[in-house]
Amino acid sequence: MSEQAEWLAQAVEEAWSLSLTSHQREQFEQYGRHLLEWNQRINLTAITSSEVIYIKHFYDSLTMIDAVPMQRVRSLVDVGTGAGFPGIPLKIVFPDLQLVLVDSLRKRVQFLQETVELLGLKGVQTVHGRAEEVARERRYREQLDVATARAVAKLNVLAEYCLPFVCTGGWFVALKGAEIETEIQGAKRALRTLGGKEDFTVIPCSLPQEAGMRHLVVVSKERSTPRTYPRKAGTPQRKPLE
Repeated sequence: MSEQAEWLAQAVEEAWSLSLTSHQREQFEQYGRHLLEWNQRINLTAITSSEVIYIKHFYDSLTMIDAVPMQRVRSLVDVGTGAGFPGIPLKIVFPDLQLVLVDSLRKRVQFLQETVELLGLKGVQTVHGRAEEVARERRYREQLDVATARAVAKLNVLAEYCLPFVCTGGWFVALKGAEIETEIQGAKRALRTLGGKEDFTVIPCSLPQEAGMRHLVVVSKERSTPRTYPRKAGTPQRKPLE
């Protein structure tokens, strides 16, 4: 077992009192190797150090555990998932999670499909499409317990991408960087319009080894999203709800 996998197992146990099995550690190792191999062909991540991948991708993804009760979450959609963050690390740690990975680039979806097969993950759907279109499909609209996105867009845009996926009583969780105050102030109306609870939670997180500060924006969904949202593809980005 690699030093990085052992480090992650120890970090997860210290942070969240969860014990990774040898199989789960091996899955993280396989994931990291596969990511770096594919990254030589297409740009999946700017990080090319295995050690940093474990901190800024794997551990960072698992900070979702601080946001929602993951042991009780049955289903999660990762919007604009890219190389599978945070969805795949969460699936490794919570293998019963029903996971939907949505991305608009076909090559990334191909990478995700290969990764799911390589790791032997069950109950994972990889979806090629734009969030604005996928969220209108009956099998996904307001059917998921949690919708999340990491480093995709500003909070008011993310809300329109994500909240239509979430069932009433579920959560939208945005994984954001260190500076978020302006985004938060600009997103309150959008969250309210889309069915989110206006009184949301912001959780600060420090990555290990002084690797940076993060924030989790946690929005409870208290009402159904109006049928007019999400608007047609491209509109949320061009004309975000203010």
